[in-house]
Amino acid sequence: MGRVKKGRAVSGWLIVDKPAGITSTAVVNKVKWALAAQKAGHAGTLDPAATGVLAVALGEATKTVPHITDALKCYRFMVRFGTATTTDDAEGSVIASSDSRPTDDAIRTALAPFRGQIEQVPPQFSAVKVDGERAYDLAREGERLDLAPRPLWVDSLDLIDRPDPDHALLEMVCGKGGYVRSIARDLGAALGCHGHVLWLRREWSGPFDAKDGITLDEIDRLAHSPELDRHLKPLEIALDDLPQVTATPEGAARIGNGNPGMVIATGIDWGTEVWASYQGRAIAIGRYQAGELHPSRVFN
Repeated sequence: MGRVKKGRAVSGWLIVDKPAGITSTAVVNKVKWALAAQKAGHAGTLDPAATGVLAVALGEATKTVPHITDALKCYRFMVRFGTATTTDDAEGSVIASSDSRPTDDAIRTALAPFRGQIEQVPPQFSAVKVDGERAYDLAREGERLDLAPRPLWVDSLDLIDRPDPDHALLEMVCGKGGYVRSIARDLGAALGCHGHVLWLRREWSGPFDAKDGITLDEIDRLAHSPELDRHLKPLEIALDDLPQVTATPEGAARIGNGNPGMVIATGIDWGTEVWASYQGRAIAIGRYQAGELHPSRVFN
């Protein structure tokens, strides 16, 4: 006899406006507790000091997490010029300083090489694995790491405001795997004045926007109540970037068992990744081939 899962079989997305001072994992655990959910996960870690959109997937929605992780994301962040830190943010110790401050035009010029397809070296204090260990654990032990650069697509990166000579407010839209702290560090180095992130906020991630997020205080207040359930968004929202096909009754039965099944589709090329619905709900993600969906993920 299989083990009975604890909790409710609730599925969907809860968009949290994460506060500073808490880990992404702690937010997920709070949401899972408040909804008494069997399963939960998140789409894209935020550093403890960062705020903004943290999309928490519940139940079957966890199977759509890769589609949100791969989506573009928007960050607003304040760069503090004049100092470099061990962590590339305000939490670290100062390791270098400069009295030089860039002009607005110098910043705009320096930002150009950070757009498009770039190579980015992660911060020393990051979750990157080195020989099976997290970089931040090794860095805390005083080890200086030679981290390999990683590719990052930067869709846009712009100077938004310059409140004073020491600070610059930037906005970046990028793909997955980006480190805002690395942008601040490398921008400071390019300008010859050093730099680190003072604060960071994720404004949106794929279809999810911070203005639609629920706070942790609200989650505490509404915990274990039907009102919290009303904040859930359907799992299908994570599939907006994929074409939709409709399964026939016979096709839906086959797809539900993990087999290719007949679907109704218009103007979709052979081999395209799609999602299939039946009676108004998502039943699977897969590849469209010759009138059938070949499922890769099936929703129960």
